[in-house]
Order: sequence, then structure tokens, then C-alpha cells
Amino acid sequence: MTSNLDEKGLRSIINEYDLFFIDVWGVLHNGINLFQNSVEVLEKLEENKKDYILLTNAPRPNQTVIEFLKKMGLDKKKAQHVYTSGQAALDQLKTMNSQKFFHVGPPRDFDLFKTFENQKVESIDSCDFLLCTGLFESHHEDLEYYEKLFFNHIEKKMICTNPDLIVDRGEVREFCAGTIAKIFEKLGGKVKYFGKPYPEIYKKAFDNLKNKKVICIGDSLNTDIKGANMQNFDSLLISSGIHKNEMNNSVKELFKKHNVDVNYTQKDLKW
Repeated sequence: MTSNLDEKGLRSIINEYDLFFIDVWGVLHNGINLFQNSVEVLEKLEENKKDYILLTNAPRPNQTVIEFLKKMGLDKKKAQHVYTSGQAALDQLKTMNSQKFFHVGPPRDFDLFKTFENQKVESIDSCDFLLCTGLFESHHEDLEYYEKLFFNHIEKKMICTNPDLIVDRGEVREFCAGTIAKIFEKLGGKVKYFGKPYPEIYKKAFDNLKNKKVICIGDSLNTDIKGANMQNFDSLLISSGIHKNEMNNSVKELFKKHNVDVNYTQKDLKW
């Protein structure tokens, strides 16, 4: 049974949990501005001495996202709670120091592989594996381009550092790396994902989950909520996020369509 917290607020369930995994894009900000009600929630969690992790499928190291949030206006103490899918991927990427990779994604993601950038090649024909962090700026809407690019290279492995399919930057919907990885899989290729909903990121983000009562808060049924279900954590769906246009229909059918269970919903994260 799914409960709505719009009237009661997060404060009504605060004492039921020890640890809060909170999504960043779509919950804490919209890619342009911070949501002040969400910032207040972080303040209240701190006041109540609750652990929280700002867990994000961002294909960049923790520090890059920390600096981004600080520029948006989030204070340093709260920003330090960030853990990214890019950070989760780094351990494996650093062990592949004899292999050449072809980067699929925009230049802003280059800092993910600064320490091994000499392994990057400019031609997909020359690589040992594909590193997907997003879409090329020159092909950010043309998905057919990627089908043609990958067609003769599906024997190579792809590492995807952001399993998200889409994101809303303000009012504009954009494709993410997960969409490109799905194209590669559809062609017959194999993908190793780092990030939500896959178990590894939760274990890396928090040292000891044993005996912790955990809730995951996010706006994506495919990553935030599915990840919670896979880990047997409780979940809170922020309904004004990427599923906002589907929430007018039967939420029961929506959850069934995505094969997830949702404990709570809230339009926006509020205390």
C-alpha cells in the first residue's frame, strides 16, 4: 500500500529510518536551481542526527558534483554528502590501465578519466572497450546515430557510468547515458552499469548497511525506486520529477508497468 506524504511531510516518518539515500537531480535541484524545501529537509535530517547520502547517477567524480552543488548555493557541509555513479565506476576503470577506450559523451565528463586519459582513443575502431557517460553534444537527440556507430562493434564491452534514461533540465527533457547503453544492448552488446539501481553503488556509498533501516528518495521508478526494491529498502517517489506526466493516470498501473513497489509518494520533497 502506497501512502502519500503531501500533507504529513517527511517529518511524519523520520523516526522510522536510520539512513536516507536522496537523489540529487529531480529531488534536490532541476539542473538549474536548488529546491529550497529539499535543502530544508537536509537541515532537518542533520538536526535529528540522521545519516543521509546524496546519491546520484552522475558520470563524474564526487568532487566535481560537490563543486557544482556549492556553485548552486548548497553549503559545503551538505555537499560533502555526495556519492556519484562515476565515483563508483572509477575503481574498476583504474584497473583497466592496459586497455584503450572510446569515450561516448560530452567534453564536460572528461574529468572522470583524467588519471588515465592516455588510454583514450579518437576512433571507435581502435578501442578495447566503450566508456559511455552520455551523448555527444553534436548528436544529443539523434539516437539513430548511435545505432550506426555501434553496429559493427557490439563484440566490445561498454561501461555505462550513468544508468539514467532521461533527465529534466528545467523544463527541457534530455537523454542520458542509460538510453545509449540500451541501444548498445538492443544491438546485442554487453553493458556493465555503475549507479542506481545496481547494488554496488549503495555498498560503496555507505560503509556499513547492516542493521540499518533505509529509505531511498528519488523521482525515477527505473533507478531510485527499483534500486530500493532490489536492496529491500523502503522508497519515496517524488512525483513532480520525470514521471510527472504519467502521475495523472492510475499510479497502481504505473508502478505495475515498471514492476516496482512504492512505499510513499510526495509531489516535492518537503519536511
